[in-house]
Amino acid sequence: MNVAFVSNVVYPFVTGGAEKRIHEIGTRLAGRGHKVTIYGRHWWDGPRVVEHEGMTLRGVGEPRDLYVGDRRSIREAIAFGARVIGPLRANIEEHDVVVASVFPYFPVFGAKLAGMSCGTPLVVTWHEIWGKYWKEYLGRAAIGGRAVEWCTTKLPQHPVAVSETTADRLGRLGVRREAIDVVPNGLDVSKVRETPPVEGGFDVLFAGRLIAEKNVGMLLEAFDRVAPRDVTLGIVGEGPRYEALCRQAAELDCAERITFTGFLEEYDDVLAQMRAARLFVSPSTREGFGITLAEAMAADCRVITVRHPDSAGSEVVGEGGFVTEPSVSALANAIDRALGGEDPPQDPLAVAREYDWRAVATKAERAYRRAIDGDTNGDADISTQERTDSIVSSRPASDE
Repeated sequence: MNVAFVSNVVYPFVTGGAEKRIHEIGTRLAGRGHKVTIYGRHWWDGPRVVEHEGMTLRGVGEPRDLYVGDRRSIREAIAFGARVIGPLRANIEEHDVVVASVFPYFPVFGAKLAGMSCGTPLVVTWHEIWGKYWKEYLGRAAIGGRAVEWCTTKLPQHPVAVSETTADRLGRLGVRREAIDVVPNGLDVSKVRETPPVEGGFDVLFAGRLIAEKNVGMLLEAFDRVAPRDVTLGIVGEGPRYEALCRQAAELDCAERITFTGFLEEYDDVLAQMRAARLFVSPSTREGFGITLAEAMAADCRVITVRHPDSAGSEVVGEGGFVTEPSVSALANAIDRALGGEDPPQDPLAVAREYDWRAVATKAERAYRRAIDGDTNGDADISTQERTDSIVSSRPASDE
């Protein structure tokens, strides 16, 4: 296959989940003999067209600020979506399939326009469906965000969702459910296992952006109720709720055992914290996937998340951790049980290995091939045995 990815941000020059997914899948496809090109802003030094880890990077426009305050820049997304049409169209006959991601939405429209001249199929990767969250994110302008999201679902495409939860929500917007492939986000299990634990780590850990939906305040209250006096809690991350959460923690009886580390620049530093922790807790009620949960399971943490229709966290954890209701009392009970030594029904490492990048790349490869072949049956065409083979083939012979 000759695969073109469209992304205004390019890993490792910009670090984030969506661009890392493209990098990890792209490098593995390239290693299997496929031709891979990424059309993105020119974040790297040197020529606009370079070879990087087996892939071709094509610079489309100069780097621009991605955020205005705490929100993604709509102007930047629109500008990139328009700018990518020309370069992609000029090379479109080389590509068998074009892959673009939501969020943001506008590059998806640009990718579709570029491929229309020769009918090149478009795969759209759906990381999340925002729905009512648009109101909180954009306020009065929410109707515009919801309209763009809805219009994106109506583009002719081969849809790929990162979780069954996202696929179901996409289906409720009118996309035929059986046409949606589910290709999860992933992790490098070996890298997690090989990361040495940090000295003086925390017993209980949270890592993520400090926004309301992550419910870190709920975690603070639950920890205060049940944690023994020799148990510590580390909160890794930053965000608009940082100051309020620090004030809340300072008023708790266990305040001296709670540490806010802020944002950790290096991914390895986050993994090192996970490797040292006994328990990883994420009470988030809005997750398109929830990769930190899979990383924590790979790191040998007992994992706790909550059950909510807008979160795929419980789907990711499955039987490899503890899933509870999103309340202080339920979360406190789960923390108490886990700190007391209770094990989940299934080995967390076995569950984490289902999300190893090699298995994910295999699923992506099949989804892209179906788009090229015009197969609209989506994930339904992957048999149970094929799924099992994909997972087994991704597992290393040992944990070393």
